[in-house]
Amino acid sequence: MWNRRAILWSAALFTFFATTLPALAADPTGIWLTEDGEARVRIYRCGQDICGTLLSLKEPNDPKTGQPKLDKFNQDTSKHSRPIVGIDLMSGLKPSGTPDQWEGALYNPEDGNTYKGILTLQGLLNLKLQGCVLGGLICKSEIWKRAN
Repeated sequence: MWNRRAILWSAALFTFFATTLPALAADPTGIWLTEDGEARVRIYRCGQDICGTLLSLKEPNDPKTGQPKLDKFNQDTSKHSRPIVGIDLMSGLKPSGTPDQWEGALYNPEDGNTYKGILTLQGLLNLKLQGCVLGGLICKSEIWKRAN
């Protein structure tokens, strides 16, 4: 009787993990460290979409002024005086039809441009980001590491 109970318990645990882990693997939400380690970004669900906010910078202040780094390259000049920590870097990311991949907009405060963005989970700990122009003909990518 004990063996049968152990077998049933093992089967139940296996079924639970087999059905739960694929759902966890396809979730990019959490805190991520950029490829260069200079920034932490929180990726979260915003309705049905995925969004991302710049949480912190390794060096949050401009060395020339000692003040917080500003969004001085933004195409919208009214946003030049806002600190970049706290701004949305990702918006409107939706499932692309490819497993573990989302497409939407990525904002780059280093040049003030918004790009077609593609996020692709690579396992549980890596996230590939691609920012593309010309309808996706030219893309730049980097790999972020999960921080939590």
